[in-house]
Amino acid sequence: MKKMAALLIVCILLLSSASAFAETDEAFVAAADAVIARPFGLAAIVVGGAFFVVSLPFALASNSVKQTGDMLVGEPFRFTFTRPLGDFRQSGSYGETKGSRQRQESENTTEK
Repeated sequence: MKKMAALLIVCILLLSSASAFAETDEAFVAAADAVIARPFGLAAIVVGGAFFVVSLPFALASNSVKQTGDMLVGEPFRFTFTRPLGDFRQSGSYGETKGSRQRQESENTTEK
């Protein structure tokens, strides 16, 4: 328990002092991504997989297996393994729906 508290304090101190490393901001973000975000992404894949197995009968009944699997396993997988290190701009559809993203893309192509 003491080790966990010490680790939490170290993480908080490192994250709160990020502005002190202004010239190495990108390196700090990449390091934080590798040490904090990627392990959480890996855990999200495992937890999402468990939730997917539990929700599979309901997804089968509603013909939404693909959407459910993509939401619970696919997005965490893409977040963890396919985006560049330290780049959170490509982290999936957080904050927007796929429909709004497709509409925006189609509007961008029709404007050209």
